[in-house]
Amino acid sequence: MSHLIESMAYAGATPWHGLGNRLSEKQPIEVWQKEAGMDWSIQDSPVHFKSQSIGSLGEIHSFPEQKVLYRSDTKSPLSVVSQRYQVVQPREVLEFYRDLTEKSGYELETAGVLKGGRKLWALARTGESATLRGNDQVVSYLLLATSCDGTLATTATPTAIRVVCNNTLSIALDKTNSAIKVPHSTHFDSTLVKKRLGISVSKWDEFMYRIRHLSERKVHWNEALGFFMNVLCDAAPDRPLPGVIPNERALRRAQSLYEGEGRGSSMLSTNGTAWGLLNAVTEYVDHERKARSTEYRIDSAWFGQGALIKQRALSAALQLVS
Repeated sequence: MSHLIESMAYAGATPWHGLGNRLSEKQPIEVWQKEAGMDWSIQDSPVHFKSQSIGSLGEIHSFPEQKVLYRSDTKSPLSVVSQRYQVVQPREVLEFYRDLTEKSGYELETAGVLKGGRKLWALARTGESATLRGNDQVVSYLLLATSCDGTLATTATPTAIRVVCNNTLSIALDKTNSAIKVPHSTHFDSTLVKKRLGISVSKWDEFMYRIRHLSERKVHWNEALGFFMNVLCDAAPDRPLPGVIPNERALRRAQSLYEGEGRGSSMLSTNGTAWGLLNAVTEYVDHERKARSTEYRIDSAWFGQGALIKQRALSAALQLVS
């Protein structure tokens, strides 16, 4: 199913999905643009339609309120949007990181295209990291993603990745996501976004302070069951189990990951802890939740329903140490 991901590139360790062109580290933006399949532009054309008439070929009419977006290289259509829609070009996604990689110690690790060009992203390591008990390393990243079909605002998201299992989790505290979102009705100003991110990225130390508390918080079996019921089955943890458990497959699989089958589940930081509960959910979403393809799994885990489940898991875990 790898052909469903239009193109991508990575540096360093092979991503969990095993796809993409491997680059040596610290390559210039221009190399990333080519190898990640982002060396094309989004162009637009007025919308036209043909009215059918009996006994004739029909007439061509225009619809000035809308425009068609299409790829400059393949001419493949991407979407139909309003004339007010502000496009963010593939090169802009990578250019966002130019000064960060050249002056601030960031390193691009992966970038690419989803759904034929409808979604674009790049992920860079910020240089921040922390280690929990048992050498459990968590690394700070910055994810920038956009779409050209209206499904995703241009979004810069501080992200934490647990090295042992490649689980991804956006950094959010007190039910507030630290992501900066720029709707396509407005111009994407990368300088302004970075200025706003200066506040968000500074939350790394506070985030890891909370994570350390999760890794030290031992949980009982009934708390673990209540956690999974709450996060995956949308059932109150303090109520009796229903006769038919919604989403039971997800519940049982997450329990198994937590109880020893998950990557790194036996480490001191995760074994029987609230951090272990959170990672069981993130591993399930990132690596095992049902998806039509690898492409759809990435899309869901980073931007869709999977991302929402992980945020719900983080909130529920933080409640255990509040």
